[in-house]
Amino acid sequence: MREIHVDRITQAVRDMVMDACVNLGPDMVRALDRARQTEKSPLGLAVLDEIVENAELARAERIPMCQDTGTAVFFVDVGQDVHIVGGLLADAINEGVRRGYRDGYLRASIVGDPFKRVNTKDNTPAVIHADIVAGDRIRIAFTAKGAGSENMGRLQMLKPSDGKEGVTKFVLETIKLAGPNACPPLVVGVGIGGSFDKVASLAKHAIMRDVGTPSHDPDVAAYERELLEKANQLGLGPQGMGGTTTALAIHVETYPCHVASLPVAVNIQCHANRHREVVL
Repeated sequence: MREIHVDRITQAVRDMVMDACVNLGPDMVRALDRARQTEKSPLGLAVLDEIVENAELARAERIPMCQDTGTAVFFVDVGQDVHIVGGLLADAINEGVRRGYRDGYLRASIVGDPFKRVNTKDNTPAVIHADIVAGDRIRIAFTAKGAGSENMGRLQMLKPSDGKEGVTKFVLETIKLAGPNACPPLVVGVGIGGSFDKVASLAKHAIMRDVGTPSHDPDVAAYERELLEKANQLGLGPQGMGGTTTALAIHVETYPCHVASLPVAVNIQCHANRHREVVL
């Protein structure tokens, strides 16, 4: 049994939170560079240039690339041969968020009650999805999820007879309804299958993947390419100004489901796709 002290978790979370909000990941930089080579609209290209310039300035000046530094969302895989000592996993993660948002001068956006709307002032609590896996390591994946894109997410319990055509229609409809509100070009996570709660988690997990990394399932990977091509034919373009780059990537995650159900969820990520991963 391998022991990991909660202080290591807190420090890792603090560092990844601060870095993600000021330093756009290499996967996004590559995706934006590719988009600049293929964008057909002069206005769309100008917007992409400004997005890249903004990211470069944020990195150089160590300031947030977007004023909405988001809800802190984590997917944590805990090896069953790990013993966490010194406290609780959730407490360690939340303390890391608290320190990261404080030390990085990042905006606190979380209210403690959805009706009373009183700010918690430290961006806690985080949203934590934890799973027990094989091994003696802890894998922590983080994303700072801004409200502009998060508010554009949708979920629907389709009928099995709706099939792939129904799923495609729903995904494209969701992207079109989001319009400029989600700050395209987008990274789109699509969950298919499972249950009402599981499919939302699948969609969220899908946006954590490095941008453009295809599914391991060749059929799903082909469907991702199909959805991306159709999304970029919608004409929304960068920041909704028109163009051929509405989405940089569409990632699909699937899960077995009930014979009478076809759940589908779409979670949209903006061009400030802030995500990090660490293994302890």
